[in-house]
Amino acid sequence: MVEGIDGEPVSRWLGDHVDGVHAPFTFERIGGGRSNLTFAVSDGSGTRFVLRRPPLHHVLATAHDMTREFRAISAIGPTAVPVPEALGLCTDESVNGTPFYVMSLVDGSVIDSVDGARATSPSARAAMTIQLADILAELHGLDVDAIGLGDFARRDGYIDRQIARWSRQWELSKTRDLPAVDAVAKRLADRVPVQQGVAVVHGDYRFGNCIVDPTSGEIAAVLDWELCTLGDPLADVGYVGAHWAPREGGAGRHNDPTGAGGFGTFDDFRGRYAEHSARDLAEIDFYVAFQLWRTAIIIEGVYARYLGGAYGGQQLGAELDILRDSPVELIEQAGATLARLA
Repeated sequence: MVEGIDGEPVSRWLGDHVDGVHAPFTFERIGGGRSNLTFAVSDGSGTRFVLRRPPLHHVLATAHDMTREFRAISAIGPTAVPVPEALGLCTDESVNGTPFYVMSLVDGSVIDSVDGARATSPSARAAMTIQLADILAELHGLDVDAIGLGDFARRDGYIDRQIARWSRQWELSKTRDLPAVDAVAKRLADRVPVQQGVAVVHGDYRFGNCIVDPTSGEIAAVLDWELCTLGDPLADVGYVGAHWAPREGGAGRHNDPTGAGGFGTFDDFRGRYAEHSARDLAEIDFYVAFQLWRTAIIIEGVYARYLGGAYGGQQLGAELDILRDSPVELIEQAGATLARLA
């Protein structure tokens, strides 16, 4: 019995709806994410693939929509942006209590820490930075209508809507009062840049959501499209900056590898992105500040779900301290970054 998977009905559904797989199936929870849950599935012949479902408890409305995530990777799959192959979507909640979808299992490593990065060569790390920038520019260059995502979301006013949305999410998920969250939100709302076109926005774009070949640094797939929408492409660039170590080889966020060195600086990344996207990044500090603020709210939501029992009694140890303390630290960083724009 694996928590989050009702084995018998899920196995029947998989056998009926996913081509080329056969019972019996085994399920194993994988990944360190604290949002949507990911399981490796093996069938009777050893074929392996992946099942994704929402968290077990304390789910915020629209934040864990399996249909949107499945639709995103289905639309992006035929393009040059590497994603797992979409294999099937179940919206019948009688099967597993919640919608879920399945996708291919992509070989490679997730480099989401300094220790993980140190197991790779400096040349592989440099290649990862180039790949991360080039793939993001490719994603933002997609014609949203041509790939079938033209009606995926509203196109205009992205940052204004995001500030309103995440302010609401803060009210729904906060576990304590942090007046600085509202103060930064107001400062952001007062100086939103003009949106530069419309693009598919990943919403959680970083090294830790990529599968890479650790030898070459080639990115084999971009994962975790649960926050994907349409909007301002520079929001994704700012998100990368919100995670990047502040200097070459300096300490960064716990789930980012750039503190190991060899990746270059965020300026290197954004220069590569600008070269391939032809977008003006003069206001990028705004987007970095916005993403620091937004990430603080996301982490507070994860912390709230943990306190609410969403992770089945897992003992997080030091990670629990990170979940508790990070929102405060991130809001302070957001304020300091905004100050550079004054």
